Amino acid sequence: MEPPRPPQDPELLRRLLRAKDRMDAAFDEEWPVERLAQVSGVSAAHFARAFKQAFGIPPHRYLLTRRIERAVALLRETDLPITQIALDTGWASLGTFGRTFRDVTGESPAARRRRERTASAADATVPGCFLSAARRPDLTIAVLEKRRREAGDMKIPKQKEDP
Repeated sequence: MEPPRPPQDPELLRRLLRAKDRMDAAFDEEWPVERLAQVSGVSAAHFARAFKQAFGIPPHRYLLTRRIERAVALLRETDLPITQIALDTGWASLGTFGRTFRDVTGESPAARRRRERTASAADATVPGCFLSAARRPDLTIAVLEKRRREAGDMKIPKQKEDP
């Protein structure tokens, strides 16, 4: 069990929220830790530690979550090509978008679009706040760590059963 976190300074939390709001407003832009720290008025190392302590995930993972959420909404609600959605949500490469999207959601953007469109009629009876929470990408671990774990699972040979 993780030890309880000490409370953070309210002024620091306001600064962190300012950076988080900027990421939310411009999730399609590049947000290196140095830029976020500058928005918050603290050092890059302090910002990264304080952000994770305050919000439970590192800044980059938070930004990925926002980008994936927006991409899912665009896939569901528009007929934009997947390449355009990738560019509109901040990815410079369709390959990187597709790989990251699949790593986070477990399905390709095209498969997600098909599933979202068929499920949208059934979702009409569920409040939007519940749908948003249920659709939020689960990024409790880093995408690269998730890939390593999945690759490691595939390399483990299955044991033969005795007759």
